[in-house]
This record gives sequence, C-alpha cells and structure tokens, in this order.
Amino acid sequence: MTVVTLPDNVPGTGPVQMLNMLKFADRRLYIEEYLPAFGRVMEILGMEAKINLISNVLGSVVADEGEDWDAIMIVEYPSAEAFVTVATSDAYRDIAEQLRLKALTNLKLYMTRPFAL
Repeated sequence: MTVVTLPDNVPGTGPVQMLNMLKFADRRLYIEEYLPAFGRVMEILGMEAKINLISNVLGSVVADEGEDWDAIMIVEYPSAEAFVTVATSDAYRDIAEQLRLKALTNLKLYMTRPFAL
C-alpha cells in the first residue's frame, strides 16, 4: 500500500474524520496488536485520536466489481495537521506501521469533515 496523497493544506479548521476501508490479511493482528501500537504512538506524541466507529462490512451495495472490504473504521483527529503529524512521525513508522502492513491486504483512507445539513 502506498500513499497516493497526504493532504498538507486542508481547507477549514477543526477536527477531521479519517474513513478507513479495511481488507484484512490478519484481523487478530490488526485488532490486538496494531490498534494498541497505534495507541502507544499517540501517547508518545502526546496526541489524541478517537475511534468513532469500527464496523464489519456485510456486503457491497454500490461498488466497483470485485471491490469488497472486511471493515470500516472512522477515526477522529483534532485537525488535519494532527493526522499528518502522526502519519509522518518516526514513532508511527517504528512502532505501528509494520503491524498495519502485515495485518492488511488493502486499505483506502479518506480525510473527511462533517458538514451541516
């Protein structure tokens, strides 16, 4: 998995939610090892991220042929800059990144921000 683009100048301010679309190679590794390692990274960096949702995907309703995901997760960061800080940190690379790479066969990640209806 490679980073296609890492936003460094997102319009607006405030929290962002990262929509993670996950295809597992090893669900146990992701849940029991990667997520705690990610938590340690956040502690080291003195930052907070909140998992707002983690949910199994039951089936594709509107998707490209052959596109399927095991789970989705929405993680909230205090700002786009906070996400970039974590994603590019030595702590993330050294502690959590290899676990993520081993645990997933595919990942899509979208930076979002809620809007009022």
